[in-house]
Amino acid sequence: MRNLVKFFIVIGFLVASLALTTAPSTPSMAVDRAVFHFRLQADSFATAAGDLYQKVLLVNEDSNSVIAARKALVQCRLYYKRIEYFLAYFFFSESTVYNAPPKYEIEEPYMEYQHPAGLQVIEALLYEDSVWLHRKELNEQAELVSSSASALSSLLYGFKASDAQLLESMRLELVRVIALHISGYDAPLLKSGVAEAAEALTAFEHNLLPFTENKVPYSDSVAYYVKGAIRYLHTPVDFDSFNRLYLLRCYLLPLQRCLGVMIAASGNNMHSISALSYKASHLFSADALDITAFDSNKVVMDSALVSLGRQLFAENALSGNQQRSCISCHKPDAYFADGLARSQTVDGRGELPRNTPTLLYSGYQHAQFWDGRASSLEKQVRAVMLSKAEMNADTLVAMQRLQKKGVWQKSFKKAFPAESGDITMDKAARAIAAYVRTLAPFNSPFDRYIQGDTTALTANQQWGFNLFMGKAQCGSCHFAPLFNGLTPPLYQLTEFEVLGTTATDAATAAIADTDNGRYDVFPISFYKQAFKTPTVRNAAVTGPYMHNGRFPTLESVIEFYDKGGGEGLGVPTETQTLATTPLHLTDAEKKALVAFMEALTDSNKTIPAYKTPR
Repeated sequence: MRNLVKFFIVIGFLVASLALTTAPSTPSMAVDRAVFHFRLQADSFATAAGDLYQKVLLVNEDSNSVIAARKALVQCRLYYKRIEYFLAYFFFSESTVYNAPPKYEIEEPYMEYQHPAGLQVIEALLYEDSVWLHRKELNEQAELVSSSASALSSLLYGFKASDAQLLESMRLELVRVIALHISGYDAPLLKSGVAEAAEALTAFEHNLLPFTENKVPYSDSVAYYVKGAIRYLHTPVDFDSFNRLYLLRCYLLPLQRCLGVMIAASGNNMHSISALSYKASHLFSADALDITAFDSNKVVMDSALVSLGRQLFAENALSGNQQRSCISCHKPDAYFADGLARSQTVDGRGELPRNTPTLLYSGYQHAQFWDGRASSLEKQVRAVMLSKAEMNADTLVAMQRLQKKGVWQKSFKKAFPAESGDITMDKAARAIAAYVRTLAPFNSPFDRYIQGDTTALTANQQWGFNLFMGKAQCGSCHFAPLFNGLTPPLYQLTEFEVLGTTATDAATAAIADTDNGRYDVFPISFYKQAFKTPTVRNAAVTGPYMHNGRFPTLESVIEFYDKGGGEGLGVPTETQTLATTPLHLTDAEKKALVAFMEALTDSNKTIPAYKTPR
């Protein structure tokens, strides 16, 4: 089996190399240097991978053998970070052999499994209670990494690239540093993320030299911030105590801003594979992500379309009994949630099966509903209106009601000037979706702080951010800048996680929840009780929490995570993706986390009163 895996890896390397041989390129001042650096560092990585394999082979009941293997894993990971920017950009499929998440990934819509493999899997195994019982799997994983690493140089056969491609690979790696590395996403148990970020930026600095030598505008500024970031990342403090907020504000975000200006000034702007907006100043700018990347129709949200959607959002005629609209469950003065564990059904005789989440920032997701069954906001709007439990609309009747109101005819025609004047459910859904995409204020105290107002956060809130992105591991699922499940650095995937969420909160006797989540959409075992990771922005004012609304306070949510999810509370799950290891947060740390999440609350004063046309 191992030989077969290695065979397909080598074949993949050759296919990728041949594909890049024909890639268009322009004369380069930096690619040759980057290729030489990759070759050199790939050899060092291969050596470190071989050493890791040897240490893994020696793992036994003696704890010292386990410690030695962990140390070798840290060194191997550090060498990997020196080539990650290059490998992940130019040879993405091959990079998954080394640093894929330690859980099954399912490639939709083809429903192909990607088996866990690589360094993150080795880390998880090395921290099992009886690690020696997993020696067979450990050996297989270490051998896979070692043998495939020895073939990395074969990727460079006939390799061609341009400066623009190289610079894009670097700017994506910077996003990884900001959103993943310093949060410990890759190595939550080793806690080597800060050191790994330093290695990644050291490679970044090496590849920057040709641009500074050729005096490309702003390259000196980029070099200044890179050096400062590397120096600060080497601050002699442990992972849990590291001040990520200071690093971001003083070095990484200015670095990202200057890098963007330098790339534009050099004429090397290139945007090929991510949902990032390269027009943005940095990752925490309000326009950091391109909202049209989350809309398959690429609709331009003009004012007439958004205005129509806003009016329809409050239109009761879209429901079967004319007593309910979108605003009934997504109340603007309640931050577009409703404050209930579960909303009532449209007939008032029961509860909906799941909690009503806020619509704020929901446009920045590739899947809608807790189980992700709708692939767009338009499909979600239609599903809600046609749901017998939610709005119970009859398409024909609802549209006839709108047509009888003369004002709607004019509004639809203005919003859809190039289409027929008909009022249709499809147009209504498109308009409401366009409006929902505008619900992204980005004006919380945290946003003001990150944009330069250093008085916007208290010291406790700043500490809370560092805990969120560090020891508490919140930022390894609620990714910056949206603090939701949108995965960096490409932001092309919405994550689903199995938390082992219970039917009661963490303060009471734990009872298993029976909601199967995404499994009911796609009956695959790894999706059993999997739910979309929502945004934490405005979480302080949109409780209760979880898909079932059973956690009444942020404190109860933190307690649940602190104990290791359902598994930690004694409710076993088949495929929990949340780490079961307790976080051991102190009471003061829990309070600081709550304080930070309160600082993610947007100002609600900018939402005007609703007036529905009659």
